[in-house]
Amino acid sequence: MKRPKGIVIAIDGPAGVGKSTVGKLVAAKVGYSFVSTGKMYRALAWKALETGGDLENDAALVALARGLKWEFPKGAGPEADVSLDGRRLDRELSEERVSKASSGIARLAGVRLFMKDMQRQAGLDGGVVMEGRDIGSNVFPDAELKVYLDASPQARAERRVAQLKSLGMPADYDEILDFIIKRDAQDSGRKNNPLVKAPGAHYIDSTVMPREKVVESIVELFERSRADKA
Repeated sequence: MKRPKGIVIAIDGPAGVGKSTVGKLVAAKVGYSFVSTGKMYRALAWKALETGGDLENDAALVALARGLKWEFPKGAGPEADVSLDGRRLDRELSEERVSKASSGIARLAGVRLFMKDMQRQAGLDGGVVMEGRDIGSNVFPDAELKVYLDASPQARAERRVAQLKSLGMPADYDEILDFIIKRDAQDSGRKNNPLVKAPGAHYIDSTVMPREKVVESIVELFERSRADKA
C-alpha cells in the first residue's frame, strides 16, 4: 500500500542512543514530521506519578491512559509536543524519575497495545520519522525504511549526562550508566515486544560516529529507498 504522505522511517535502538535528536534532524532534512514514542510512555508515567497511580497495575494504567485527552500540538520544529488534558508537557518528561518510571510501564502488555494503536494511527499515512524500541519490529513492521541505531552504554551515559546538565538538571554518570545497563537488559529481555533489530533494518553504530554523519547516513538510505520505490 502506497502511503499518501510518503514513507515511514522507523528508528529503533536502546535507551540514550540519540534516536530523538537524530530523528528530528532527519525529519527536518527530508521534510517529514517526527514522532518520539518514548515521549508517550513518559507522559503516561508522569501522569501516573502525579496522581499516585500504581506503576505495576497494567489495567489501571490503561484505564488512566484511556481517560486522558491526548493531543499532539505542533512544536517549534518537525516534532509535535505531547499534551495531556490540555497541559503541554516539556521539562517534566526529562526528569529522571519519569524516565525510570516509563521503563517500568513500557514492559506491560496492555500499555504497549494502547500505545501501539496510537502510534500506528499517527504514522499510517507516512511522511513520518518515528523512533522507539519496537517501531520496525512491532508498530510498523511494514515500514519502508528501518534503522537500528546503537552505541556503547558508556557513550550513551556520557550523552545523557550532557543532556541533563544542559537543562540545568543534576546528573550522576555512574548512576546513569547503571540505569542504562539495566534498561538494556530489561528492554531486550521483556516478554512483550522486546528490543530487537527488526528484519531488514540497517544497523548503525554511533559510538564514535559524529551525529551529523549518522543523520547523513539515514538521509542517504531514505533517498535510496525512495528511488527504489519510484
